Amino acid sequence: MSESSALETAAAIRRGETTALQACEAAIARIEARDGALNAVVVRDFDRARDQARVVDAGPQDLPLLGVPMTVKESYNVAGLPTHWGFTAYRDFIASEDAELVKRLKRAGAVILGKTNVPVGLADLQSNNPIHGRTHNAIDQTRSAGGSSGGGAVALAAGMVALELGSDIGGSIRVPAAFNGVWGHKPTYDALSSTGHSFPGTDGARAALGVCGPLARDADDLAAALDILSDFPLPRASVSGASGLRVLLLTSHPRAQVQASIVAALDHAGTALETAGARVDRTSELLPDLNEQHRHYMHMLNIAMTRGAPSPGRDAPTLAEWFTLGDEQARNRRAWAALFAHYDAVIAPTVGMTAFPHDDTPLAERSLTIDGVDTKFGAQFAFPGIATFPMLPATSVPIGTDADGLPIGVQVITDMWRDHDAIAIARTLHDLVWSK
Repeated sequence: MSESSALETAAAIRRGETTALQACEAAIARIEARDGALNAVVVRDFDRARDQARVVDAGPQDLPLLGVPMTVKESYNVAGLPTHWGFTAYRDFIASEDAELVKRLKRAGAVILGKTNVPVGLADLQSNNPIHGRTHNAIDQTRSAGGSSGGGAVALAAGMVALELGSDIGGSIRVPAAFNGVWGHKPTYDALSSTGHSFPGTDGARAALGVCGPLARDADDLAAALDILSDFPLPRASVSGASGLRVLLLTSHPRAQVQASIVAALDHAGTALETAGARVDRTSELLPDLNEQHRHYMHMLNIAMTRGAPSPGRDAPTLAEWFTLGDEQARNRRAWAALFAHYDAVIAPTVGMTAFPHDDTPLAERSLTIDGVDTKFGAQFAFPGIATFPMLPATSVPIGTDADGLPIGVQVITDMWRDHDAIAIARTLHDLVWSK
């Protein structure tokens, strides 16, 4: 899109070329002109956004997101707005206080225009719920927007805003970013506060495995937002450019099929990195057992999403089960740490397919057709789980399109706390392959 990035908008306001209120009005106009059929920005707070912008214009002009209009995922509390996660029983719940990350964005000068759509309970890779309906992919409206941060990714891809706040436990930042051709970062677990991002009306502990993080249209905005949102300063990127990079390239998973066009895009990316001076391995004995990792990840994910309640065909987990999963996760994290002593990054599919056609089949019963082969939909959680179970940072970056013109996104995974390395390597990768 031709619209300015978040940092460009802030710089223009700082130079006096425009104002926060003018930037706010322009973003409102874009939403009103573009969002209709897409249905991404489902809670609109335009009048209060104008008031925020006026306050920004009257205040200090050195803020990093000075006057930047943006949206946040519906699951975040914004004082005075509903937070319901798609549950009709909570459609009238109104938050009394901003989530901590929303407060940080506002302190940085951002202007919050409203909230973007999610699936019920944030529990799907599409964004459809009985309160706000379905969000459509920004490139092909017959396809999924991704989930659960689907509305936010579509708002970015359609040029309505330059920055979005999402969350991720099963690919909920990375997959919508990939499906719509934008950037998303799943931070290291516990790097960002989750206060105010919890089930409607609750204020308990953060979900196991779940993180909060930014989506953007470019790498610079993503990195800047991460710094504003982080609980503490994350290490600066230790890598620059492709020369000397040590990369492990994964194009398959023992539990999930991958679309041929995604494999081809990854192979092309690997070749481009090698040509630019990186060492790219396709296999490594250091790689943890992904089959076992996926089994433990799905077990922990199911417990986290249900908060330990029994579900059809599954008894409530025992305390011994939970402690055993914690032990498995600790071993897995140590195995990944050993791998990252020899590699700067692992590059893998964000998910094994591009945006799929809308499908309201219950998740547990849903199937996919990938390159003519029917496969269980749930197997695709294996790819987000590569980074989620060991609590690693991962940046979803667009690197191409498939034969239907749908975006292909891959994830750059790095060691714990090396979030800025993930973004920097993703930027290098994108720059090498995007125009080729």
